[in-house]
Amino acid sequence: MSNYVTGMKQKSYEWLTNLENLKFENKSVLIIGAGEMAKHYAFALSHLHVNDITIISRTKKEPNQFNCKCEILSGGFEKHLPLIDKKDLVIIATPTPLLIPATKLSIESGQTNILVEKPGSLYHSELSSLMKKLKKQRVRIAYNRLLYPSFHKLRTLVEEDGGITSCRFNFTEWVHRIPFDKYEKDEYSRWGISNSLHVISMAMELIGMPRTISSFQSGKLDWHESGSIFVGSGISENGIPFSYHADWGGSGRWEIEIITRKNGYRLIPLEELYVCKKGTVSWEAVSLRSSFPDVKPGIGEEISVMLNNKIDDCIPMVSIERAIEYNKLAEKIFKYSTERKLS
Repeated sequence: MSNYVTGMKQKSYEWLTNLENLKFENKSVLIIGAGEMAKHYAFALSHLHVNDITIISRTKKEPNQFNCKCEILSGGFEKHLPLIDKKDLVIIATPTPLLIPATKLSIESGQTNILVEKPGSLYHSELSSLMKKLKKQRVRIAYNRLLYPSFHKLRTLVEEDGGITSCRFNFTEWVHRIPFDKYEKDEYSRWGISNSLHVISMAMELIGMPRTISSFQSGKLDWHESGSIFVGSGISENGIPFSYHADWGGSGRWEIEIITRKNGYRLIPLEELYVCKKGTVSWEAVSLRSSFPDVKPGIGEEISVMLNNKIDDCIPMVSIERAIEYNKLAEKIFKYSTERKLS
């Protein structure tokens, strides 16, 4: 790994935890969508002192629902997008089936800086279709956990230790907490992409994408026919052995464990970081700082990077190409079809 890349990783936590000093008062932001995530984005924009906020909603909404000063346009993005002037940032926060259509129309309408809610699409083929639309537009997928201070502090610490020697991660889902009346059928049948990729993407960004991987599935759920138990292992492109485990019918939680020659580290929960020093068995909390402690973790950080692309080198966002890699990996781990099935 080059000294440049190593240096960027070591600086990323420093950059990430000092974003509150950036100035965004003169920036304009459009949010497409008015659901729960849109509310988180609007709240974060108010903390970043963005004064020009427009929200496109399918149905009539009131500004006080978003905890910020904003203009709300009802009637849907198909009606309003072609008429809107170019913004400094467009945030696509629609339901998953509308993410790609809203992004494509944003591009066709002249928008050039676009943040799309994760995973962008449940199908890598749709992301590939979107990529063909791109010319000079900057489109990123909002994997907000990759902007957690805990994640970037861990990247710094493992570099200081001399690098990662192995990795283990768990993406067990709390099935009893899943709202089964909220999403479309294919979002549940591809839950590994719509949700578990949060953990898988973090692990892959730490160790590198798999060079080789063996994946096994077992069990079955009424809404997730490809399995309920997922185990596997492999070697990353950086030569790091890894293993994973998830049993959606049992106990457990999301976690990532990283081993170096000096220490062990755990992200569990993912917002927190713990270290076990070599020769000991106790796990101690690592002190962390946040630029936006009152905002949903990773959201204020994502917006800051999108509004100031000079810090892309230190805090890179997920490109369409990378999101396609994530989806393809999930299709292998969960044994999903690669194309959308026609109903």
